[in-house]
Amino acid sequence: MEMDIEAVSKEVERLEDEMVKTLVELIKIPAISPEYGYEGEFDKAQKLLEIIKDWPFDKVERYDAPDERAKNGIRANILAYYYGEQGEDSPRLWILTHLDVVPPGEGWTVTEPFKPVVKDGKIYGRGSEDNTQSLVSSLYAVKALMNLGVRPKRTIILAFVSDEETGSKYGLEWLIKEHPELFQKNDLVLVPDGGNEDGTFIEVAEKSILWMRIKVRGKQVHASMPNKGLNAHRVALDYAYHLDKLLHEKYNAVDELFDPPESTFEPTMVKNPADSPNIAPGEHELVFDCRVLPVYKLDDVLKDAEGLAKKIEANYEGAKIKIEVIQRLDAPEPTSKDSEIVKLLQKAIKELRGKEAHVGGIGGGTFAAHFRALGIPAVVWATLDEMAHQPNEYAKIENIVEDAKIMATLAIL
Repeated sequence: MEMDIEAVSKEVERLEDEMVKTLVELIKIPAISPEYGYEGEFDKAQKLLEIIKDWPFDKVERYDAPDERAKNGIRANILAYYYGEQGEDSPRLWILTHLDVVPPGEGWTVTEPFKPVVKDGKIYGRGSEDNTQSLVSSLYAVKALMNLGVRPKRTIILAFVSDEETGSKYGLEWLIKEHPELFQKNDLVLVPDGGNEDGTFIEVAEKSILWMRIKVRGKQVHASMPNKGLNAHRVALDYAYHLDKLLHEKYNAVDELFDPPESTFEPTMVKNPADSPNIAPGEHELVFDCRVLPVYKLDDVLKDAEGLAKKIEANYEGAKIKIEVIQRLDAPEPTSKDSEIVKLLQKAIKELRGKEAHVGGIGGGTFAAHFRALGIPAVVWATLDEMAHQPNEYAKIENIVEDAKIMATLAIL
């Protein structure tokens, strides 16, 4: 097997120019969600199918989630299978990347967002690193095996899904709901959509996410006569202070798997309609971004926030405090650090790079959570400069090639 790894790695290196060309072609196609007013992933999915049409995949399937806002009314999800040495009975490894990218944003100087430029070993363009770098790595990991006529130990399922950037409702979440037959409990899953610069971080857990919008109502009044109204700003300050204190004191567990190791509760946005220094506003909004360790239930956090709202309301005649959930993601059980996918990935990284990879948790949400919720072990890993969503986003060519080697090795180890 040692020779196989070396031969596959050399074949991956030989494909570097093709990888760069494919990445450039895919960046040119904006695949941005209708949530942002764009057409979705249809054109990029078509281009991808065109690129792989003559590759000897054993099966390529397309699952179109209906979305009337998108081009042709669909959000495309593609599964490409390359069977292992035991054919359809081989154990299975999923490598899951997403077709969609975020909007271009401002501040680009190296190039325009969808006019990719190759410069100094990097490919610049929106979506280059997030997530087209890993998409291309996964494609050419399999192409290398195909070129060598190697049937891996594990069937590789390359999944190219829509809608990751805006919640996966038309992507992985839709596939799991509408086509549960696609997924098996003993599948192994790699989501190459997060990581660090030297590829030594394997994400196995995430915190639950809760974004709460708190709307406070009082009664607008001239600031010189506060007794004639109710300053919603003051009520909101009182509530925010006590909520912040309550959540930090009650949900204070520490788990060193995560960085930071505790739950976080951050007031982020504020808004009120007062447009003059002498108006005491009758309305005030604030937002809390809560990232909660999986040991706690978000329902309890919400219950505490609502209970406190009642108490604060009672202190101010006429006050109303309403809590809205903007976003919620309940974190599933973490992937065990002793699971097969973690051990395989650590072994591949050690074998190819001579480095020890460590496991940990993150504060954000990834779509690995959907697999974990099914009880399927999933890891998030890639070698990234963490340029996602930034102006002048780029993918390092070296990372595309080196990650493809790891992905191919996972299938043959």
